[in-house]
Amino acid sequence: MNIQSSTFTEHVVNAMRSLYPEELADRAWDNVGLLLENSEQASEATPTVLLTNDLTPEVAEEAIAKGASVIVTYRKPEEATHPFIFRGLKSVTLRDPQQKILIRLAQANVAVYSPHTAMDAALGGINDWLADMVVRPADGSAPAAREAERRVVQPVAQPPPGFEGTGYGRLVRFESAVPFGAVVRAVARGVGGMRRVMVAAPRRRRDGGGGGGAKASADEVSSAAVCAGSGWDVLKDCDADVFVTGETSHHSALRAVMLGKRVVMVFHSNSERLFLRQRLQGQLRDHLRGQGVECSVLVSEADADPFEIWDVDDMP
Repeated sequence: MNIQSSTFTEHVVNAMRSLYPEELADRAWDNVGLLLENSEQASEATPTVLLTNDLTPEVAEEAIAKGASVIVTYRKPEEATHPFIFRGLKSVTLRDPQQKILIRLAQANVAVYSPHTAMDAALGGINDWLADMVVRPADGSAPAAREAERRVVQPVAQPPPGFEGTGYGRLVRFESAVPFGAVVRAVARGVGGMRRVMVAAPRRRRDGGGGGGAKASADEVSSAAVCAGSGWDVLKDCDADVFVTGETSHHSALRAVMLGKRVVMVFHSNSERLFLRQRLQGQLRDHLRGQGVECSVLVSEADADPFEIWDVDDMP
């Protein structure tokens, strides 16, 4: 049996490795790279890449329906499903929902590649995209603040040549203090126009005339630290007035408030997803074209955060 690796998949993998080297990933726990390989197929159709944050059954079926050869899935860590393939597999069965996706994609000859934390660490990657929100909003609105300084919170110990200065999380200091509410609005707009976000902030004492937590939006802040996904472990020792992340625990938020910090949470994948459309889609398409590879780079329409905010008064 003579099975050859897909040339197009090799081009996509090499492009992703050039943009976001796998050496930047946190190898202590993360699993990145080509997770499912596919074989060469003769086809007259334009080769297609589908970008997604999460690889769900709906996204897999979308990729097959759109004729995608490769899925590039950012994939963030869930307890049992850190990138698509995370722990060693002793068997592959239809009883496991993730493995069922694997079987379905293998049948359809669709490859899967995940950059995961390499995309977090790279300069210009997801965490810089988050940091840009408060100083250079993508929607063209006025910035919440002007940037005076930006630095990496946790540097990568041994980055590959040309990627020095990379790492996890970003700390942005502002030229002058701004209302906390302005930062919250900028982040909510930047991740896709959220109307409601979760905020933990020190509450003003009633006897001080402040009137409670809602007044905290008027408090001024001079710095913000950002980390996509579950960012508390990266940001917890950071000297910032505001922590922006996808999610963190109750106890972490309590600790931050006791230290006089503020936490803004936008849901785990909301802190990542729009990056694919605003940055990665163009980067990958242009890089492949620069290598003489014409293709279609699509962003999944089926990909969505599993959580929604329901207004119980509006429920039937």
